[in-house]
Amino acid sequence: MTSPVVEKKSKDALRLKKIIGLLARAYPDAHCELNFSSPLELLVATILSAQCTDVQVNLVTPALFKKYPTAAAYAAASLTDLEHDIRRIGLYRNKAKNIRAAAQLLVEKHHGVVPRTLEELIELPGVGRKTANVVLGNAFDINVGVVVDTHVARLVHRLGITKLVAPEKIEQILMKRVPRNQWTLFSHWLIWHGRRRCRARNPDCPNCELKTVCPSYPITK
Repeated sequence: MTSPVVEKKSKDALRLKKIIGLLARAYPDAHCELNFSSPLELLVATILSAQCTDVQVNLVTPALFKKYPTAAAYAAASLTDLEHDIRRIGLYRNKAKNIRAAAQLLVEKHHGVVPRTLEELIELPGVGRKTANVVLGNAFDINVGVVVDTHVARLVHRLGITKLVAPEKIEQILMKRVPRNQWTLFSHWLIWHGRRRCRARNPDCPNCELKTVCPSYPITK
């Protein structure tokens, strides 16, 4: 006789598989919405995106990337100039400091090249696990973790995937339950769904692609 715990895990796994399938079908073109053309550009854009919208970051980065095309250029920049260049971004002073310091370390330790390992990336100032996951997954197509931003954290709760709150604990759960080759995409799918359908306020539940598998439907507020 199957135990209730095993049966629940089996049902949860099946429902998550359905959620993944529905998200993949709904957002076949899902991708990182920060504009970039190189790993360095994505690293800088991701540092800038902390507590800031991708839209706002994308307004600032074209001129920034043109002015500072290499890690050496950021490393040699005047902090005052760099602050001025990103002044439209929240927390711009701290972010300017981190970007310049990260670029200096890239030049000193990595010949100006963005490294391809989590361990090396999180050594850079201003780079935590989430930022490293963004860079590895989107610039190098390397899945070492799952990006857990506010959209992902909010949707895993609404979808009943986990009740955990801490991003690092949510990530560990998702890494266990989502196929590794879909870790980067799974974040994109949830982020796109959170922005386009399952908004924090006034979610579009009647037209939601996931309503058949969402435990919050139709009572999501």
